Amino acid sequence: MTEIKTDLYLGDCLEILANFESDSFDLIMTSPPYADRRTKTYGGVNPDEYVDWFMPRAEEFLRILKPSGTFILNIKEKAVDGERHTYVIELVLAMRQQGWLWTEEFIWHKKNSYPGKWPNRFRDAWERCLQFNKTKKFNMYQETVMVPMGDWAQKRLKHLSKTDQSRDTSKVGSGFGKNVSNWLDRKMAYPTNVLHLATETGNRKHSAVFPKTLPEWFIKLFTKEEDWVLDPFAGAGTTCQVAQGLLRNSAGIEILPQYYQVAKENIKPKQYMLFEEAQYETHYTTGDHRLR
Repeated sequence: MTEIKTDLYLGDCLEILANFESDSFDLIMTSPPYADRRTKTYGGVNPDEYVDWFMPRAEEFLRILKPSGTFILNIKEKAVDGERHTYVIELVLAMRQQGWLWTEEFIWHKKNSYPGKWPNRFRDAWERCLQFNKTKKFNMYQETVMVPMGDWAQKRLKHLSKTDQSRDTSKVGSGFGKNVSNWLDRKMAYPTNVLHLATETGNRKHSAVFPKTLPEWFIKLFTKEEDWVLDPFAGAGTTCQVAQGLLRNSAGIEILPQYYQVAKENIKPKQYMLFEEAQYETHYTTGDHRLR
């Protein structure tokens, strides 16, 4: 029997993570409180102070992440006095100085955002999911997030030109090229770095829940079964709940007791039977098995 563990901790992640072992997590997936947002619940962090507030926590993330692991940071800058604040850009630069590699930026397009506008801008319909790593060699399982080729392939690949049947080098001198014929008879393709996902509508017990499909996509991409996932700003426990369903071990840390309780309610004991001989038992625990 393989045991899938889900550990929830109540408190400030900066204090709790100090007791965790180094190099112990395969993926950190989180959405911290945004600057001056959710002030009635989390108090809010001033945009001018956000980098100083976040960097000590980022230092702990860097320590506990495995060299082969990945850190995904879901974040979005706000507008202050009629212009976008630069605290997210400043945070990226500070993390690079701390030792992080800023490997990629994914865009979460909120495909069901309702209409709206302001005098000098339109409705925000996307957020950043920044990918950071400790090393250039990290685990990535790209085949797990492949998507159907789509209707375009039937039309585009139906009549191939002579150019399509060999590597066609870019005419603008970029050095890139493509061989369209390589996609013949393929049913699946690799996705782009833009994720078209609806916002969460089913959980009313937390003020800023992201959809389960968001952590699910990154958990599949950067981990395999029985790996360890951490959400240091766990909120309602969505990341841990998804990790549990995907047979990943996880740990979540939440500073507010009311949301910690919601997370406990969302993560239920489950059992899985795989290939008839392997049984997976998932349970909630407050154990300290990952403490130093």
